[in-house]
Amino acid sequence: MPENPLSAEHTTDSAAIVRESMDYDVVIVGGGPAGLAAAIRLKQRDPDISVCVLEKGSEIGAHILSGAVLDTGALDELLPDWKDRGAPLDTPVTDDRFCFFTRKAVLRLPHILLPPMMHNKGCLVGSLSNLCKWLGGQAEALGVEIYPGFPAHDLLLEDGVVKGVITGDQGVAKDGHHKDNYVPGMALRGRYTLFAEGARGSLSKQLCARFGLQDGREPQKFGIGIKELWELAPGAHKPGLVLHGMGWPLDDETGGGSFVYHWGANFCSVGLVVHLNYQNPYLDPFLEMQRFKTHPAMAAMLEGGKRIGYGARAITEGGFQSVPKLAFPGGALIGCAAGFVNLPRIKGSHNAMRTGMLAADSVAAALKAGRSGDVLDAYEAAYAASPVARELRLVRNAKPLWSRFGTLLALPLIGLDLWLNQLFGISPFGTLGHGKPDFATLRKARDSRPIAYPKPDGRLTFDRLSSVFVSNTNHVEDQPVHVVLADRVIPLTVNLPEYDEPAQRYCPAGVYEVIQEETGPRFQINAQNCVHCKTCDIKDPSQNITWVTPEGGGGPNYVNL
Repeated sequence: MPENPLSAEHTTDSAAIVRESMDYDVVIVGGGPAGLAAAIRLKQRDPDISVCVLEKGSEIGAHILSGAVLDTGALDELLPDWKDRGAPLDTPVTDDRFCFFTRKAVLRLPHILLPPMMHNKGCLVGSLSNLCKWLGGQAEALGVEIYPGFPAHDLLLEDGVVKGVITGDQGVAKDGHHKDNYVPGMALRGRYTLFAEGARGSLSKQLCARFGLQDGREPQKFGIGIKELWELAPGAHKPGLVLHGMGWPLDDETGGGSFVYHWGANFCSVGLVVHLNYQNPYLDPFLEMQRFKTHPAMAAMLEGGKRIGYGARAITEGGFQSVPKLAFPGGALIGCAAGFVNLPRIKGSHNAMRTGMLAADSVAAALKAGRSGDVLDAYEAAYAASPVARELRLVRNAKPLWSRFGTLLALPLIGLDLWLNQLFGISPFGTLGHGKPDFATLRKARDSRPIAYPKPDGRLTFDRLSSVFVSNTNHVEDQPVHVVLADRVIPLTVNLPEYDEPAQRYCPAGVYEVIQEETGPRFQINAQNCVHCKTCDIKDPSQNITWVTPEGGGGPNYVNL
């Protein structure tokens, strides 16, 4: 790699560190669908544009988690011959069901009641992780340089302009000293930098604060999606079955829903999404997911099968009202770093890809005109006129209605709003706001009822540690903890007495524990368990936790998820 050491003013270190530097036309942070679509589109626009993609996972796809039922519209635009190129999508939706679960029954809602946008006909079921691996290969074939295992840890800023990023140092011990294998992070400099970190990206969060990107917008809203991959028993598999459910095990005041997708060779993706504006601090999203599988219909489907994968990830749910300003000096947010999930459709990958392509078109035009480091106003305009914005505007009131009225009352109101929007482009509700950010919605523990969850049986339901094991999560143990507490006493002096420290429940990987000892409670962080879902950064009621990137390559290694 070429040597071009940076001066100390270009680093974020307290002491000057000589860092190797590499220059590109475009640096892309994140090897998910948005980042890879942007990289491919840039090379399609001009093969001479130099493009680098940084991915914090050990390989492309290692940290990608989604349902996934894929609307292929954006992929059709990006690579029209994707089928001939061997994209790993070969299970069409054959049986599309929308259901309401009670404790013992499943009520199937007639398709005629659902707006056309809610139908999954023409979509494909598969693994977004596998699709991203394939997209990575397509990008590399065009000359894109991809560096897995290199997390972007810091912003590279000069005179208020984003000039690239600095990757994380490697070989730093937990106490901060440099181990024998210490290697300082590199500076990746770009004329433009695109941030495709996914939901609650650590650098995207900094960019929103620094440039006021969320100013004047509604607060971003989130859910946590918990997913398992099962290999079903012979005869239980129905390729192309897609089931989206609402209701049990969640109560009426808690938003969310379940999904079941049959695809591939006897694979079944089963999961639960819990909206992170839930109010009961005793609610445990992981255990709600385990409880969902005890429903008679689910237990019968999974009987004789084997769980072979597990993962969890935050999901952006704010939609149209919460999309931040996308462009800033020197770069832009794309994909779920900005939040383009269509909540009623339970889809976002197509919008992530399309925004990556829109940003790439704007960057390519700017580079052709000889510009660099300016604000990509053309991207903002392209988004505003795009199918992404039109789609999100149609469904803009689904989340606020759900939050205000609860599941049972909101369902018909959402249905009415979607029909009127889709048929006539009008809404009787106008554009509703979201209200409080998710961290501010918890009731106090004294005003809440504890929830009794069944113990895992190791056959149908499981505990956290065995789940983390099948996520293939691994971190170098002697490294700085990457979930940083602003104040180490808050978990025990504020969160525990006020909310019974909800971190020990909202984390789906057992990262946070309150351990009772003779001298009193102790708050313990098991950072090596972290699956990078970012829920702690979102839901901590004191906003005391900041998630930062760990040493490169750490975290889950998802297979077929």
